[in-house]
Order: sequence, then C-alpha cells, then structure tokens
Amino acid sequence: MGDLQEAVAIALSQCMGLEPHESVLIVTDGVNLEVAEAFYAAAGEMARDYSMVVFPQRARNGEEPPASVAAAMKEASVVLVAASRSLSHTRARREACLAGARVASMPGITQDMAARALRLDYAALARRSEALARMLTEAKEARLTSPGGTLVTLSLEGRQGMADTGILREPGRWGNLPAGEACIAPLEGLTQGVIVLDGTLAGWGSLEEPITLVVEAGIVKEVSGGKAASWLRENLDAAGPAGRNIAELGVGTNDRARITGILLEDEKVLGTAHVAMGNSLSLGGRVDASVHLDGVVFEPVLELDGQVVLEGGHLRVGTI
Repeated sequence: MGDLQEAVAIALSQCMGLEPHESVLIVTDGVNLEVAEAFYAAAGEMARDYSMVVFPQRARNGEEPPASVAAAMKEASVVLVAASRSLSHTRARREACLAGARVASMPGITQDMAARALRLDYAALARRSEALARMLTEAKEARLTSPGGTLVTLSLEGRQGMADTGILREPGRWGNLPAGEACIAPLEGLTQGVIVLDGTLAGWGSLEEPITLVVEAGIVKEVSGGKAASWLRENLDAAGPAGRNIAELGVGTNDRARITGILLEDEKVLGTAHVAMGNSLSLGGRVDASVHLDGVVFEPVLELDGQVVLEGGHLRVGTI
C-alpha cells in the first residue's frame, strides 16, 4: 500500500470511524482531484454506500455550495470535503452535522500533505490539542505578539476552546484533516490592536509581503500590505460588514505538519498561531458571514491571562 492509500485508509477508519453499513460522500470542486479519488477508492473497499459529487469552485472560503450538494451532505453518514475552498464555516456543513453527519473538511489538501500529515500519533495530538483548548477556555484574555509587529489583545471570557484532534467518530462531529490545532472565537467587539500576518493567507497562499490589520472594537478597520492585502480587503468586504469581524484565534499542534503555503496545513504547524476574520458561528461565536479567512502569524508569543504558553514558535516546555 502506498503512502497516500495508507493515509486515506487511516483517515476513514481511525479518524472517521467508518463502519461497513454507513454511507460516504466525497465532495470536491475538481482541484487536486486525485485526493478525492483516493478517498473514493478507499470508501469503496470499506463502505456499502459511497459516492462522489463535483461542484463548481467557489469564489472564497465560507461561500455556500450548490443546494444539491448541501442536500446530499445531510443524507450521508460521513462527508469528506476535498475542495480548494473551505466549506467548514457554511450553513451546509452545519446542517449536515445537525443531521448527524461526520464531516472532514480538507480545503486545499494535496497528495503530499495527505500522505505525510494524516499519518501520525492521534492520541498524542489529542492530548496536546485538548490541553491547549482547556487553557483557552479557562482564560479571560489572550495577548498575541510577534517579531513581525503583532500586538493584539482578545477577550475570551465565557467562550469555549475547541480542540481539532482529527477524531471525528461521533454523529455531528466535524473538523479538519489534516488535524492539529486548538482554537477559540474571541468575544465580539473587544479585540484591539495590530495583527501582522506574515505566513500564509487562506485562499491566497504564502505571503511575499506581510499584511497589517488594524483592529478596533473587534473589527478590522485597516488592511495594508500590497497585492495580497488588496485581495483580502475585497474578499472581506464582499461578505458585508460582518466579513471584518475577528472570528478566531488558533494555535497549531501537529508535529508532522510543515509550512507549504497551503493554509490547511500551515495553520496546523506546531507552534504557529493564526487569526481568522468573518464567520464565527462554527466556533461558538455570534457572527454569521459568507466568508472565513485565516492568516498565519510566524514566531508568535501567546499569553493567556499573563502566562506565556507559546513563545518563539514553540509551545512552552512544561505548559502543555
């Protein structure tokens, strides 16, 4: 068995807990079709009912798929979304989970990424991610800084941290594959400061020039930094005022992930941090927007209620 075939088999059995009597739906927009086809082939050997649907590429992460795709997602036991744009923060994904589907969202996944970052110690990943998620839950305030110029405070009081462990075996569960992060939706209207994205931007890729975000009262007021900044500004504004909401703070926990220029993997790299704008409903927030765009911050320092839990791109020894 090749590395890709082994990886997708692990994802279906160990991550999704697929049973022979269940139905599997692979959803793709045709980009990196070989990964979708690998999942389709593996599903054919493991499940009684399996199918694949191809739909037109969406304009941005968080945009809804066609109604026919959304309907099909609600009928499946296991949904694997191997597309170039994320459906994680869409109504279609939320309704599929409410109907009992287990959903793995894999925007931008490649053969190399799947073969490498899906084959890991999921028990260790879960311990690391869940410990950090608990710390986020217990904290009232987060302070994120970086050598690139980030200096921002986010209010977390009352919000629940989430651990993306890759274990999606219960009805209604969803997450990314490859997995590996702890994240939280900060309280609306309270994030203040400057965020400098200098790693990867969802939908764009590696940033040749950093993007500087000036945030006031939880809203991105200014976006600067070249072509990528202009692209980001246009995509946030296409979703209306809610698109500029600071929706997420996350920290990567996957020790097999590496920087590739693809947000799905880069935000999972152990020791990176990311901030997202737009929709926060899926993370326990209150903002509904037709966009959710994450950006990676390199070499961050994260303090939770004054305690440093991440520094120099590494989780503090003894903290996690």
